[in-house]
Amino acid sequence: MNIYGLTYDELENIFVDMGSKKFHGNQLFSWLYEKRINSYDEATNIKKELRSEIESKYSIDKLKIVNIEKDVDVIKYLFELNDKEHIEAVLMRHDYGNSVCVSSQVGCNMGCKFCESGRRKKVRNLETYEMVLQILQIEEDLGERISHVVIMGIGEPFDNYDNVIKFIKIINHPKGLAIGARHITVSTCGIVPKIEEFSNLELQVNLAISLHAPNNTLRNKLMPINKVYPLEVLIPSLKEYIKKTNRRLTFEYILLEGINDGIDNALELSKLVKGMNCYINLIPYNETNNIEFKRSKTVQIMRFYDILKKNRINVTIRREFGSNISAACGQLRSKKEDL
Repeated sequence: MNIYGLTYDELENIFVDMGSKKFHGNQLFSWLYEKRINSYDEATNIKKELRSEIESKYSIDKLKIVNIEKDVDVIKYLFELNDKEHIEAVLMRHDYGNSVCVSSQVGCNMGCKFCESGRRKKVRNLETYEMVLQILQIEEDLGERISHVVIMGIGEPFDNYDNVIKFIKIINHPKGLAIGARHITVSTCGIVPKIEEFSNLELQVNLAISLHAPNNTLRNKLMPINKVYPLEVLIPSLKEYIKKTNRRLTFEYILLEGINDGIDNALELSKLVKGMNCYINLIPYNETNNIEFKRSKTVQIMRFYDILKKNRINVTIRREFGSNISAACGQLRSKKEDL
């Protein structure tokens, strides 16, 4: 096991189980996340025999960065895992701080037709430590702090629910990475039972829904998950989430030329979300060589935006990053795997 997969409470309990004191767990957590040690020998205020026992059970190894691509305000990292599989994470610079988009799985089984990650099926879930280390190693590479995290990279986070929740607890902990809960966003394509479970957690973490279509017919074609949890099941669960948490919801909507970007689509989307405490995040599509969908024309994006605005729907257009690199989710991994 890897030490970066343990929450603060778990680390305290491990020292208790070893016949030691809880405060040693506190100390080691501080060494890992505040002082950023690379060896247990650096944790000098913990007895050597305790350090040796921890080292015999828990690795402190890092991931391997095998490729980095850079563009204006964006850096994309390709990581190699211990089993030689690959994942990616993306650093985006905003005026409010540095944001990292992390992966939660190797590949993805959701099969969304427009997604490069879904083109390659799921190999396995990421362990908690493999998510934590994406952030730690990007911070180390940059020499800067990460202030915001979005779990929107390769994989469906709610298909790896338990590890994702542990990951959130570690990066949110004040002695961990101390990233505020309201600066963390989890994105799901709509796994309703997990949305309901998530709504019962006492977390102030943001929830985003990958919607991408305003009706079942179109969403069935783009996103197979809709055949399991169609809109008449998904939308009520989201209204219940808003009621329970009193938090605003984000709907992500990738605009695909001639597919879901028409005036009728905008009007139908306005009707679907009317009255909900939410906003729509319109996303210009990142094209790939392996998928036939095209980015909507800028004039069509603005027309779609204007219709939502006129219908009093809160809406933004996501800033475009990485037009000169492998920007699409999973694209850098695919390039590596295709070699």
